[in-house]
Amino acid sequence: MQKREPVRGVMFDAGGVLTRPVGGRWNPRYDFESIVMAHHPHLRAELLPEAIAAGQHFLDAAITTANRADYHRTMLRVLEIGDPSPQLLAELEAPAAGPVIEPYPDVRPVLDELRLRGVRMSVVSDNWAGLEATFAGLDIQHYFEGFAISEILGCRKPDPRMYAEGSRLLGLAPHECLFIDDDPELVAAAETLGYRGVTLDREASHRIGDDVIVSLDELLSIVEARGCHA
Repeated sequence: MQKREPVRGVMFDAGGVLTRPVGGRWNPRYDFESIVMAHHPHLRAELLPEAIAAGQHFLDAAITTANRADYHRTMLRVLEIGDPSPQLLAELEAPAAGPVIEPYPDVRPVLDELRLRGVRMSVVSDNWAGLEATFAGLDIQHYFEGFAISEILGCRKPDPRMYAEGSRLLGLAPHECLFIDDDPELVAAAETLGYRGVTLDREASHRIGDDVIVSLDELLSIVEARGCHA
């Protein structure tokens, strides 16, 4: 076995890796329908699937993190609310009454173990500003040395600036860091920049080689094994 530098830092994607949405849907958040119907009680509910699809298309088409008000307006237009009141938009953008995301059950034990091993950690996420505060509310913010957030940086993965910020926060070189995401294309992009990478596919039934895992627990053996290669 030929030694190489061990993994000293892990850069985590957020959604699908560390957290899942309360209510089972990422966008719009779980209280979208109730807020809109409080202002428009005669809302045509049959239009909701089309509105949600239009909103997702808007998000996917954005080069940088989409403006939240414009995202909500896109869905409201499909719901035949062409001139939403400022109050409605403000309520849709205001913090939810309760958590909108929650950690997967395997997250805290794995983060605890990585911290015990001296592995440094950051978050690299295509997300709106405020994710760090959300993680603080979930009591997991303290595990991470920093957050590379697309809305703040003005770019999205696979833009190299996202990955570079994640490793800069750790004070480590790319080859010392492992990037984990649920999107294999974003992992591949990181690898072309010199990072080590692994894909987390929580819906797969079994592990696929060394580069695709199905639970975060498997990351521990990956981090340990990446310290050497044949």
